[in-house]
Formats: sequence, structure tokens, C-alpha cells
Amino acid sequence: MFNDFQEKDPDRCALWISESPPASVAGIFRIKWWLFPAVMAAVVFILILVLGVTNSKTSTRLWSAEEEVSILYDKIESLNASLQQAHESIKEIHQLKFRIQDNKDQISSVSAALQQLPLLDSLRKKVEALECSFKHIIQNASTSGPCCPLEWTLFGSDCYFFSKQLLPWNQSKTWCETKNAHLAILSSDKEWEFVTKNSIPLLYWVGLTDGRTGKWEWVNHTPYTIQRRRWVPGQPDAWTGHGMGPEDEDCAHLHQNGLLNDMHCSSSLRFICQKRGSHT
Repeated sequence: MFNDFQEKDPDRCALWISESPPASVAGIFRIKWWLFPAVMAAVVFILILVLGVTNSKTSTRLWSAEEEVSILYDKIESLNASLQQAHESIKEIHQLKFRIQDNKDQISSVSAALQQLPLLDSLRKKVEALECSFKHIIQNASTSGPCCPLEWTLFGSDCYFFSKQLLPWNQSKTWCETKNAHLAILSSDKEWEFVTKNSIPLLYWVGLTDGRTGKWEWVNHTPYTIQRRRWVPGQPDAWTGHGMGPEDEDCAHLHQNGLLNDMHCSSSLRFICQKRGSHT
């Protein structure tokens, strides 16, 4: 009986042994089960590293792109400012063009007026001749002698104007020149006598100055030699204590006694103009 059991038992034992997994295979399964989470963790870690690096590169690229956009924006702003400035410049150029055209028109008008000056001068001379003829008729005088405009006084062949208006020396000089005259130049005793007779007791500018060269001369640049008998005693003294500027007394005038005195040219006095008389 025991033997029978042994004959059948090997098969059963063999069957039982074949159904049980080997110990090495079970160990492998246990190792693989433990290794899977570690591999997954490693994979996840690697993915995180890759994503981190990628994200860093992406951030760097985004920052670079933002910088480029910012620079581009600044360039656009600069370009807009340049365009605005160019627009303003174009407006100014158009305005300048209009001004140039206006100036050209004014120059043309002035040129046309200058062309008329000879005619006006000729007309002025004709009017003076008519005035002279009329004056001779009224005075029942010879029509061959010189004559002067109204309010001017004839002496010899020259006309003299004794102003009532007070002006500085330079403005007096200019006023006389607008009348085709000049500040009085006294070169003879007779002229001195005539002028002082009509100037006393007032003060009048005459055409004598040392402001141009430091030496006394007439307005036509004729040198003047000082004659003490013609000057107030002690003059000219080039006084600088007048408080009227850095210059001294560079202009001469006739004093109340008819003698010369130097005075600061900016002082306002009456003045004497002189010019040649006109003829019919």
C-alpha cells in the first residue's frame, strides 16, 4: 500500500513542483516592482530638468525679445519725433518761402522807387527854382542870384538854417543831411560874424568834432586848427565828469557869447545847417 502511494506520489509531487514558481523568478519580479517607481522618478526628474532648461532658454529668449521690442519701440518713438520735427521744418520752410516772396516784392517796390529818385530829384530842383523865382519876384531882386528855401537865410552863396528843435549832435547832422545840407562849416571871418550874430544868445551845434580821429575837424573831414580867440577861455577841455557815458566832450557848439565850447555829443541843443543856394 505504501508502495502504491509512492508510485502515484511522484506525479503529484512533480505536478506540485511544476506549479510553484522558482525562487529566482520571484526575486526578479520583486526587484522589477521596486525598480519601476525609481525609473519613473528618474524619468520625471529628467523631464523636469529638461523642462527647466527649456524654460530657462525660453525665458532668456523672451527677455531678449522684450529687449528687442523695447529698442524697436524707442526707435519708433525717435522716428516719430524726427517726423514731427521734419513736419515743423517743412512748415517753417513754407513760411520762409512766403517771407522771401514778400521780401522780393518789397525789393521790387524799393527798386522801382529808386529808379524814380532821379525824377524826384529833378522835380525837387524845379520846385526850388520856382520858389527862388517867386522869392525874387516878391523881393523885386535880380533873378540871377541864388535863393534859399523858406525859413532858410541866404548869406553869400550859401543858405543857413537856425533850428528851433533840440537834438543830439549826431541826429542834428542827420537832419541836415536829409535836407541836402550839412552842419555849419565856418571857414571865414565873415561867416563867423554872420553865424554868431544870428546865434547869440542861444546854444547851437556846428559841424566841428574830434570824435572820429581824436583831432578836431569839420564834418567834411577838413582839419581844423584851434584858434583860441574863437573858444571860451579854457576850452576845449575834453571833460569826462559829465556823467553821460565813457566818452569825453567830442562835439563843438556855439556858446551864449558866440564862442566855441566842447560838449558831450549826446546833449540836445539847437543846430545850424548849411548848404549851397539854388539858382533859377
